[in-house]
Amino acid sequence: MTDHRSQRRPQEREDRSLGFTIQFRTADGKIYPELFDQTAERAAKSVADCRKEVNKPTQLRRFYDELVMWEEKVARGPDRFEEFLPFIRMLKAKVAYAKGRKLVDGAFVDLLDQTIDSVRDADDLKVAKLFLEAFMGFYKLERPKD
Repeated sequence: MTDHRSQRRPQEREDRSLGFTIQFRTADGKIYPELFDQTAERAAKSVADCRKEVNKPTQLRRFYDELVMWEEKVARGPDRFEEFLPFIRMLKAKVAYAKGRKLVDGAFVDLLDQTIDSVRDADDLKVAKLFLEAFMGFYKLERPKD
């Protein structure tokens, strides 16, 4: 006899979280050595474990592309980081909107929220961009046919 309580309905899966906390830097400010490989791969596997109608790579790529755009703007004018930060943080509102439209699920929202929350200066923004780049590479490996 199968225990149906352990099976998730699709609606419940949309409200899931990443399942772990992403830490970008050690206590002394160095980037965690495993951030761009083990952590990014773990995040990709968690986000990929969803219904095929959500978290399509092209949708996730849009968020990555926007973060890249902000990182490039900050790189050209590091003194404008504080001016750009509210717009960078607005990515959290955009991903919430995408979740409301059922384009992404809670795991990707959690991933993007944690990534944006880690951004406190221009160096953090570059790390966040590189982390999402690594995540996207592993994600494509998890969902190659999308």
